[in-house]
Amino acid sequence: MDPELLERIAARRTELDELEERLAKQLAEVRAERDELAVAERVLERVSEQLADERASVAPSPGNVGGRAVMLIPHRTPGMEETLLPLDYQRILAAVRQAAGPVMARQVGEILGVDVTLRAKPEPLRGRLVRLVDRGWLRKLPDGRFATRL
Repeated sequence: MDPELLERIAARRTELDELEERLAKQLAEVRAERDELAVAERVLERVSEQLADERASVAPSPGNVGGRAVMLIPHRTPGMEETLLPLDYQRILAAVRQAAGPVMARQVGEILGVDVTLRAKPEPLRGRLVRLVDRGWLRKLPDGRFATRL
């Protein structure tokens, strides 16, 4: 046999052995990463379920005042979404945001289409604005105007 040919075959076999070793190592790394992804996916599912359960438990629940059902306004916490508020309170927050800066209750009423010509009409709205301030959804400036939280 030709010694040069045998040498080339041996060199090629060595190259293929090295390639096989590298590929086996890469395959092991890919399998390990897939396993890690599967674990991460299960953790994400569990955390998502827990967050959904927590959000459901934080949702405002109706209470009774004077025998009437009333919607309780939750205190704002980091990450809490406005969708937990009753729809009319969501509209109030949107109106305050829509204004070009701090607003008086009367201006919010005008944005919402409340008849503000009579003093009695904006008072319930003012009460709701104050409730949103008390719960941390809005802030009230010293001059009585309302603004969004920073």
